[in-house]
Amino acid sequence: MKIGVDLGGTNIRAGLIDGDKIVRSKALPLANKHDLNDTLEQLKSIIHSVHNSDITGIGVGVPSVVDLRHGIVYDVVNIPSWKEVPLRDILFEEFGVPIFINNDVNCFVLGEKYFGFGRNHENFVGVAIGTGIGAGIIINDRLYNGANCGAGEIGYLPFIDQDFEYYCSSNFFDKIHHTDAHQTFLEAKNKEPKALNLWNEFGSYLGIALRSIVYAYDPEAIILGGSISKALPFFKEHMYKSMNDTYFSKSMEKLKIYISEIELVSMLGAAAQVDQYLETIAS
Repeated sequence: MKIGVDLGGTNIRAGLIDGDKIVRSKALPLANKHDLNDTLEQLKSIIHSVHNSDITGIGVGVPSVVDLRHGIVYDVVNIPSWKEVPLRDILFEEFGVPIFINNDVNCFVLGEKYFGFGRNHENFVGVAIGTGIGAGIIINDRLYNGANCGAGEIGYLPFIDQDFEYYCSSNFFDKIHHTDAHQTFLEAKNKEPKALNLWNEFGSYLGIALRSIVYAYDPEAIILGGSISKALPFFKEHMYKSMNDTYFSKSMEKLKIYISEIELVSMLGAAAQVDQYLETIAS
């Protein structure tokens, strides 16, 4: 058994995982993210709440870049007290088992590779769309981290007068249109024209971001996750229209688009880091 942890700027989730089954899980709101010690104690506490004596390792996903060799996380998004945290050493001292840290979207794409639509593809990209937008990349069946665990940070690519994160995440609704994605989703379900138009506009921008991914990586598939991906029926027409405005029509014809169907997939992907390690030492 192993433990998977999904650390976000709002909540911490931890689960005890046996194979592909979440045996026990718990979620807590992050109470005091301006205090490093408080957040670390919360993290330890939630891991203890799902821990048992059969644990072979703990995997953690964090919204930041990570020094993978030393298990240090830097400048965690929406947790201002986490500037440079030797998380692997801290958790090893507490739990005494192998600890693996990676970016949260990398954990999402690992979850899809081991348990979701990614099982059928050697080369694909997972895109998480919510408070921000980021990607995880699988090349030849292996996670591509980049030199500094920063590969796939498509949200920060320049776009129009800002970047893709401004136009292809909840920022589009909050900062541009002064509403929120969930409310706009409910209004679209009621066929309110203004909401439907907002989703059309969002889909057009997202399609350009996904087209950029195809140009960069030429994947077999793109798997969409995150809270906003659930609204796909309202933006997919304009998303595909933008994507198909391309120089490489054959690439788009072959490309498969999926919506993640796995609950707590990032937690499963975080725990999958333990399986990767055990497979490596066994071979």
